Amino acid sequence: MNKGKIVVVDDEKIVTSAFKTLLKVEGFSDGHFFNNPKEAIEFLKENKPDLIISDFLMPEMNGLEFLQAVNEMYPEVSKILLTGYADKENAIRAINEIGLYRYIEKPWNNDDLIINIKNGIERSYLLSELRQKITELEAAKKELEKYSHNLEELVEERTHDLKQSNAKLEGLFNYCADGIVIINEDGIIEQLNPACETLIGHISDKIINSSIDDFLFSKKTFISKELHKLDETELLLRDFCIKNPFSNTEIPVDVSFARINPDDDYKRFVGVIRNVTEQKKADKLRDDFIATLTHDLRTPLLAAIQTLKFFLDGALGELDEQQKVLLATMQKSNEDLLGLVNALLEVYKYDAEKLTLTKTDFNMYNLVEQVYNELLPLAKSKNIDFSIECDNHETEINADRSELRRVICNLCGNAINYTQEGGKVLITLKTEDKDLIFSVSDNGSGIPQEDIPNMFQRFSQGTSKKRSTGTGLGLYLSRQIIESHGGKIWLESVLNKGSEFSFLLTDVVKEKEGSLL
Repeated sequence: MNKGKIVVVDDEKIVTSAFKTLLKVEGFSDGHFFNNPKEAIEFLKENKPDLIISDFLMPEMNGLEFLQAVNEMYPEVSKILLTGYADKENAIRAINEIGLYRYIEKPWNNDDLIINIKNGIERSYLLSELRQKITELEAAKKELEKYSHNLEELVEERTHDLKQSNAKLEGLFNYCADGIVIINEDGIIEQLNPACETLIGHISDKIINSSIDDFLFSKKTFISKELHKLDETELLLRDFCIKNPFSNTEIPVDVSFARINPDDDYKRFVGVIRNVTEQKKADKLRDDFIATLTHDLRTPLLAAIQTLKFFLDGALGELDEQQKVLLATMQKSNEDLLGLVNALLEVYKYDAEKLTLTKTDFNMYNLVEQVYNELLPLAKSKNIDFSIECDNHETEINADRSELRRVICNLCGNAINYTQEGGKVLITLKTEDKDLIFSVSDNGSGIPQEDIPNMFQRFSQGTSKKRSTGTGLGLYLSRQIIESHGGKIWLESVLNKGSEFSFLLTDVVKEKEGSLL
């Protein structure tokens, strides 16, 4: 029978029930299941686990907050975070902040899950043994000071224990499937294991005393620069690759680093290099599947919408009022679904860097005024004071007009939708030198500060106080569009007072002929 005390925390009872059944089938008898993270914390105060599995999105306390609290009690215990596809960034942040062992996306594969559970328990045991050996060595030091007359005998005894510990660590180092490298604070390689030699494609004699930047590449940063940010926390670096000279291929890898001598002025770091080729292939297959599926859905949806229009226009005969209402409802539902499909396609294009911006020169105020006029009836229906302030109606910019229109429609539409009847929504457009700043503010209910960092994430569903009925793609796609222009988008909000969404586009304002900005 498999051993190990496992704690599972998920606010959905169907998930904990599924875990309970799965663990029982796999022979795990010491499982504890909670639908409230606070109840789990009270249990953990009195019971040390061997593995903790937590969902990310939970009321009162999310998975990251829960695992942070647990980490203070049991830093050596392996922790697994269950996430949705849109929560990868939160999972990565958990790895960086609390030393998360694994994150697993929902829905999971049972075989992979069981392997991770077993490996996680084994990891907890090894870390616990290592911590125990360190504690024993510290106790031995005190004994040596107290019993100096028996120094030789005690040293021999403790040396034997240390050799056994070193033998275990050496076995882990030499036979680990992932590459392991030890470097100094300047990124100079001091030691590496056989798996790392295989990844890099050179024997250790040609790698030691070289810079880690000579072998690991990234478009965004150098590893040696990132090390200076690292103190006692772990650091996970993604989107790196190794160019293997034997296969002449670039191997995508994830690299995690941790400092191994925090009390020493001479900094040294241990890094684990993991080959993520198969994971990248799986991610691409999944994204391509979504893109193909959504693309193929557009044709039948357009056909259905057009057919319903024929009916509603009376082209196929007169309809009574009840029939018109039913058909109009069907048409609206199909149009909403088409909007979701189009949004998913746009998100895929930006994520895959397959969308090329079509930049032209155009009058920015005219674009904003066009969106304003389209949304004005909605504002009037809610008796909202909707207005524009612009410091220069003649401002021309160079950008992708249709994509910026999408952003402005989304931000202004959200402001009207989430402002109470009789409220106020103000669009502000101004220029600073060759930079353009767009803002839309409202006096609605505002957004809690803890929710602001998540508002521009993919599939974000409103705030912890109020769920949105939308797709959760609007603000994420707006961020992608603005950042693809080299700009920045942000949110400022005060609870119960209102919100202001803004974006900045740099060096886009066109100079008027015969004048200087």
